[in-house]
Amino acid sequence: MSTVAEADLAALFHPYTNLVKHPETGPMVITRGQGVRVYDEAGKEYIEGLAGLWCTTLGWGEERLAEVAAAQMRELPFYHLFSSKAHTPGVRLAEALKALAPVSDSKVFLACSGSEANDTAIKMIWYRNNALGRPQKKKIISRERAYHGVTVATGSLTGLPVNQRGFDLPIERILHTGCPHYWRYGEKGESEEQFATRRAEELEKLILAEGPDTVAAFFAEPVMGAGGVIVPPKGYFEKIQAVLKKYDVLLVADEVITGFGRTGNMFGCDTFGIRPDMMTVAKALSSGYLPISALIVSGEVFEPIKAQSGEIGSFGHGLTYGGHPVPAAVALETLKIYAERDIVGHVRKVAPVLQDGLRALQQHPLVGEARGLGLIGALELVADKDTKTAFDPKLAVGARVVAKAQAHGVILRAMGDAVAFAPPLVIEADDIRLLLERFRLALDEAHGELVAAGAVSH
Repeated sequence: MSTVAEADLAALFHPYTNLVKHPETGPMVITRGQGVRVYDEAGKEYIEGLAGLWCTTLGWGEERLAEVAAAQMRELPFYHLFSSKAHTPGVRLAEALKALAPVSDSKVFLACSGSEANDTAIKMIWYRNNALGRPQKKKIISRERAYHGVTVATGSLTGLPVNQRGFDLPIERILHTGCPHYWRYGEKGESEEQFATRRAEELEKLILAEGPDTVAAFFAEPVMGAGGVIVPPKGYFEKIQAVLKKYDVLLVADEVITGFGRTGNMFGCDTFGIRPDMMTVAKALSSGYLPISALIVSGEVFEPIKAQSGEIGSFGHGLTYGGHPVPAAVALETLKIYAERDIVGHVRKVAPVLQDGLRALQQHPLVGEARGLGLIGALELVADKDTKTAFDPKLAVGARVVAKAQAHGVILRAMGDAVAFAPPLVIEADDIRLLLERFRLALDEAHGELVAAGAVSH
């Protein structure tokens, strides 16, 4: 019988992977996990510094979730929500999300992934405006460096070249406005607040140029995740929301990464004073244990959709596994654990250890900026700290540092030359310190190699 690695090379088609280089390096096979650690097939231990893919908030080996999944599998392993059918886990989960989310008079649509939830939001926006007799009000604005998924529509919202090049994206009706990264895009002498004002003015100019009667919605992550963990500048969302309200443009908050405690509040919307018309959640909804997501819409958004479905005869959208009873039961139990263990309180307690540690690393010769809040952050690696000059992309410095960190027993993610940190929310202070110590070793090794190669001067 072939090994797992051999079978991988023969059979598996990997996402987010250089498919030419993969056969040369082979896969890293993870065999088990416990707490904030995972282990490879050789038994080597790693601190999972990105909670898998921003999602395994309760860490590995949470027996309560395994028990709930097994019990639900035995009682009702599958049923759907089509044609007025319902099941207890799906209904109770929707009820719990309605109570938690900062969306007024809300209704909940269940799906399987963040991409699906955001894709559903796009379809609902278009459907609603048809219902309101506004067939031209269909354009949707996202932001440069945003990440909202990889379906044809959400991949168009995503503002990252790797998700669009070669895929014939973006599609029509999808627009992009400027990224809210003050450190990288702020002008000389411009304060953080002035930068936020400029970004809001640019958004307004875009809406006016396109025609307010053609612009339907604006998508935003409270903290941009895969775009590099971009924390918005002071006053940004207040100013953005004023523009959206002025032109009757819906605000969709993508909480796929920031939801359920990551920023030190239950939602990123709570952290930044965002009042969304629609909100998407996924990842931490089940601590990543099973695939599930949700779109939460306000009553004002829902009512025209409801009316339109009556005119047509049915709301013609749904997913076979959307609201699957097993993931729904696990998600409901996950929410109970968050409340019982005061996960948000724990994040607030240990977050300073991560954030202070990242800011201490800003003194390192390779680090231009340390940013973040709660248990999410990033380090921006630069060739010259004073001028903020980026490395030649061919050097792949971010990937180099992350590979060295992995060798030292920490799994992280490079997004260009930004290295992201988002450990499980249950991580303790000592493990955060160990994670940062191991990462510091990787930085020092990479720095030595870059100095030797002449890529940095000191």
